[in-house]
Amino acid sequence: MASTIKDVAKKANVSIATVSRILNDLPGYSPKTKQKVLDAIEELGYQPNAVARGLINKKTQTIGVLFPDVSSMLSSEILNGIEDVAHELGHSVIVCHTDSSGKRTKKYLQLLNEKRVEGILYVSEVLTKEYDDIMKKMDVPVVLISTESLEFQLPYVKVNDRSAVFSATQYMINQGHKNLGMISGPKEDTIAGYPRAQGFLEALNHYGLRASEEQVFYTKGFAYEDGLTNLEPLLSRFPDLTGIVATSDDVAVGVISAAYKLGITVPDQLSVIGYDNIKIAQMIIPPLTTVAQPLYEMGQTGAKMLFKSIASGNTVESRIMPHRIIERESVKKIN
Repeated sequence: MASTIKDVAKKANVSIATVSRILNDLPGYSPKTKQKVLDAIEELGYQPNAVARGLINKKTQTIGVLFPDVSSMLSSEILNGIEDVAHELGHSVIVCHTDSSGKRTKKYLQLLNEKRVEGILYVSEVLTKEYDDIMKKMDVPVVLISTESLEFQLPYVKVNDRSAVFSATQYMINQGHKNLGMISGPKEDTIAGYPRAQGFLEALNHYGLRASEEQVFYTKGFAYEDGLTNLEPLLSRFPDLTGIVATSDDVAVGVISAAYKLGITVPDQLSVIGYDNIKIAQMIIPPLTTVAQPLYEMGQTGAKMLFKSIASGNTVESRIMPHRIIERESVKKIN
């Protein structure tokens, strides 16, 4: 049977109130008494109830993190950064899988409210008015990671998606590719899908190349299946394409798989560049050239921003993180 605070008090021969003060780092006891209580806690293996302590000091030392897909490599890299910062500061992390459609988001926000989390990291998901209203009622700091909101002014940390895809397209052009297509995310996604498509078209226009909205295939999401199913119709529309700019590494892997099924070799007949630089980009054959988002660092930075806001009670400034091109073997240089 688990030990209680009453057992600790009896073992140390002090009052329950004294044990409570020591657990919550409040004054009113001698160093000798504190050591007796700590020794009793260790001997009994007592584990304080975080929720109960939170009711006393208004701090549960817990934050909530909401992901639309916790199984993705992108999410795991960001989460590693978040957890390293949180654990270093003595905080626990409650991870919530909201589903790509966001249908569980409201449920998990209510759960985090019940758990009395001290702050929320909202990752890779569009923020709606319903969710913003719930978080305002919770009255805890919120930081967005890999997303932003034009409507609701919350601090965020992310890469400039438009600029990053401009760089990806520019790289392809510098390798000699003049006929390019893009498999993008949802057009209605104003955070990542549409801005990435705009970066693609702006780069083509900048270099005086064919730049038509028809060269962009908008998809349902950023998954492997989106690349797998959209390469053939894109090539049917533009059979002269020499390169594809993919809106994520998962999409790029889908494109390479589709090319294999069509008897098209990558990069000899078709070059492909991805976006994210998740681990699969190194594993696929050929290894994928991609735009790197500093995912782990984004998780770290978002967590540090959140804890700074928790400590100060003030809103922190948003951060735009750097991107870079990682050259591997999926893009052929055309002379």
